[in-house]
Amino acid sequence: MKITTWNVNSVRLRLPLIEKFIAKMEPDVLCLQETKVVDDLFPAEAFANLGYTHQKFAGMKSYNGVAILSKLPFSTSGKMDWVGKEDCRHVEVTLDGGPEIHNFYIPAGGDVPDPAENDKFAHKLGFIDEMTTWSAGLKGGKKKRIILGDFNIAPSEADVWSHKQLLKVVSHTPIEVDRLAALAKAGDWIDAVRHLSSEDEKLFSWWSYRARDWTAADRGRRLDHIWVSPALKGSLEFVDILREARGWETPSDHVPVTLKLR
Repeated sequence: MKITTWNVNSVRLRLPLIEKFIAKMEPDVLCLQETKVVDDLFPAEAFANLGYTHQKFAGMKSYNGVAILSKLPFSTSGKMDWVGKEDCRHVEVTLDGGPEIHNFYIPAGGDVPDPAENDKFAHKLGFIDEMTTWSAGLKGGKKKRIILGDFNIAPSEADVWSHKQLLKVVSHTPIEVDRLAALAKAGDWIDAVRHLSSEDEKLFSWWSYRARDWTAADRGRRLDHIWVSPALKGSLEFVDILREARGWETPSDHVPVTLKLR
């Protein structure tokens, strides 16, 4: 099974790019974030025509929104609200005979990395704390689970273009990195991308729109993640971060991250 996570920054605007990606990588399950569309206007038929007939999505106008689109049937589906907000940042499905999949869009957190001064940053930390408590309740057993999405945190020095220059920049601050580590520990989650790569290999999935030449500057961050429960550790086969997608016409600032499991 191949599963992809991708913050597409408007599913309707990027639909041609999504079609291009599907033709290239042929994922079985496609998990999207920042779809930016209410459910009634989600392009469900277009995805069904591409073979993704099993769908779960939750969206709102112009902001946020998540979707799981699958060629494989799922027996159950749902969504959860976090930190008391109905802002469409989570959907889940359980594939028939397969893993439980949770697609998250963690808040970006604004620009000031101080929860006392910045409500958006406080919201982000609270969201991760709730995920941590939830993960602790799942710990143990042999259940196959995957959590993935745009986590909006680049945890390691190899996940950013400059560790020193980004220590006070939201997405790589010590408080965020520590919170994400606590989340991983709470659920015994395995970072599939790092598990299949060396710890010091520079890996990015996001490049700012502000860079005139994103390729030359290469000031990226790895904000998009796929984590698996211990029961899936032995099934991890390969991971692909499709860097070239950042250079496609009218791209998202994120690129697709794909995991193949045996």
